[in-house]
Amino acid sequence: MSKDMMRAFELYQPDSVENAVELLGRFGADGWAMAGGNDTLDWFKDRVKYAGSVVDLSGVEGLSGIRETADGVEIGAMTTLTEIEASPLIQERYSVLADSARRVASPQIRNTGTIGGNVAQDTRCWYYRYGVDCYRAGGNSCYADTPQGQNREHCLWGADRCIAVTPSDTAPALVVLDARMAIVNADGEREVPAEEFFIGPEIDIERMTVLEPGDLLTAIRIPNDWAGAQFYFEKVADRNTWDFPLVNIASAMFVEGGAVSRIRMAAGAVECVPRRLSVVEEIVTGSAPDEETAALAGQAAVRGATPFNYNHFKIPLLENLVKRAIRDS
Repeated sequence: MSKDMMRAFELYQPDSVENAVELLGRFGADGWAMAGGNDTLDWFKDRVKYAGSVVDLSGVEGLSGIRETADGVEIGAMTTLTEIEASPLIQERYSVLADSARRVASPQIRNTGTIGGNVAQDTRCWYYRYGVDCYRAGGNSCYADTPQGQNREHCLWGADRCIAVTPSDTAPALVVLDARMAIVNADGEREVPAEEFFIGPEIDIERMTVLEPGDLLTAIRIPNDWAGAQFYFEKVADRNTWDFPLVNIASAMFVEGGAVSRIRMAAGAVECVPRRLSVVEEIVTGSAPDEETAALAGQAAVRGATPFNYNHFKIPLLENLVKRAIRDS
């Protein structure tokens, strides 16, 4: 629960990726990589999570900026959401990412919040955030999954003890763009597809991404494969500013000869990870993006959804978002 002040910690401010990785490797589980600090300082102020050593990444050279490459675009993990939404390059080639960044929180938060922080942030389940001993916090209960539990914002798929969802708006867009996440640790660099970067409770209930102690997300690499596609992004939240999504949708589509030749679609806030809507992609490919196709896609998107007491509304909401993504791209 909220306390009067945060606990003291040692602050380190490296100026290079090598120094940052050395520090994170040295501190292990007691180290905390801080990007913009919006999520970090919430945890620390509420005393729900704590790290004795915080590695501030704001001064690390090379971790920010948008760079055109031979294969596409590379975005430094410390690039702010404001920079992404305002980038002419991103707007021209990958507008779904610019649109998703634009819908994150408020302008003030986007000015400091980073793309790396947005995809790596922890879930917003209020039981977990307020410090109860739920499964995700190392306990033996899910307080949201009870007859009295408040689960309006929770999952429709992927429940495995924990029923919390990913809160990121940019995550579905990165999955749709087939982005790759560059991760560096003491052993070197590895690339992980965005779709595999996020993990569910069946893999590790105490993490939402593949990042482990000692790992540093350095960049997001977007290939040219989907550049210039017909994009769609929509987020539904209780308020237009600040709120996390109730459901969001991202899609990329190419239409040739009046029919969909290629499509990728993902939804957020319906599962612990961004949910790739592969069944929709299969149904739509080869068909005209008209009302009939959109209706079939919407129905297919919600098959197998298992709602809880207070989130039944997410099913027709997701269905309608999918229909609009097909029809209005």
